[in-house]
Amino acid sequence: MAQYVARRLLLAIPVLLGILIVTFLLARLIPGDPCRSILGEKATAEACERFAELKGLDEPLPTQLGIYIRDVLQGDFGDSIRFSRPVTQILVERLPLTIELSTTALLIAVLVGVPLGIVSAMRHNTATDVATMVFANVGVSMPVFWLGLMLIYVFAAQLGWLPPSGRLSAGLVSVPFYEAWGWTITEGTFWYRPLEFISNFFLFNSVITGDWELFVDAVKHLVLPAVALSTIPMAIIARMTRSSLLDVLGREYVRTARAKGAAERRVVVRHALRNALLPVVTITGLQLGALLSGAVLTETVFGLAGAGTMLFEAITARDFPIIQGFTVVIAAGYVIINLIVDISYAYLDPRIRLE
Repeated sequence: MAQYVARRLLLAIPVLLGILIVTFLLARLIPGDPCRSILGEKATAEACERFAELKGLDEPLPTQLGIYIRDVLQGDFGDSIRFSRPVTQILVERLPLTIELSTTALLIAVLVGVPLGIVSAMRHNTATDVATMVFANVGVSMPVFWLGLMLIYVFAAQLGWLPPSGRLSAGLVSVPFYEAWGWTITEGTFWYRPLEFISNFFLFNSVITGDWELFVDAVKHLVLPAVALSTIPMAIIARMTRSSLLDVLGREYVRTARAKGAAERRVVVRHALRNALLPVVTITGLQLGALLSGAVLTETVFGLAGAGTMLFEAITARDFPIIQGFTVVIAAGYVIINLIVDISYAYLDPRIRLE
């Protein structure tokens, strides 16, 4: 298993290097000039020349690429052109919300989608099967922004059960857990950024500090965007679970288990479901990566300051360092998720461990 993981990690190196190069080039192929996007009417020829020199944009592309790869290998994604702040600092502030939202949405999708797929497969060609698949098709067809607006209208505007936008109610502040515990950490030390990153996961931070009022409020603000974001992956997972389980239920070993008198529940859970989960695990991992990179509409509708919103703003402002930094981090997340999926294969399928 260690050799298997090591090979996967080695294969990830050229993938990440390719992503670095492609992202760097694509960011600069976007039509528009960062100087004119940021300075607006003040963007005279002289001002843009000084701007390019100050931001290092006057160097040849190969030189800029070499400097960028060198800095990334040292953990430095550069400074934002628009905000004049380190991209790492912006990542620490914005990325935890997107991870929290995407993980919650995927959890909802799995907890609802897998049981729906199982029920649909066990009730094949019945009214239950048809109703489940209609629900899945509707879920995969609804635009996320429209569903988000409908959820806000019903549950926030009409019923008043949940807040319509934002991450926390006015007046509530998430105190970093290390400050709540009395730790003193100076900015710039090795542990400062990682601890800040962890503290920006409001659900986790509120649990380990015992701030249950903050936890309940953060959950309430997360429910509507997570439900809106989970509909498409939920439908995909339900359909994949159904088709995969139907295929496995027709295998000879399942028929043998039934012929031996095993209960149908035991046949499905012990014999069929584990093998049927292999493609479901694959699609679930891919959906998490897609959620991390595709939460722009959801964050915009619900007024959430996450990585998706920041990436969209950076693209419109031609802020190359933010575009590159966020894209590389999300791509690295994809690689890690695929590695976890591959390892889970070895757990679910003993034949892979044998090989």
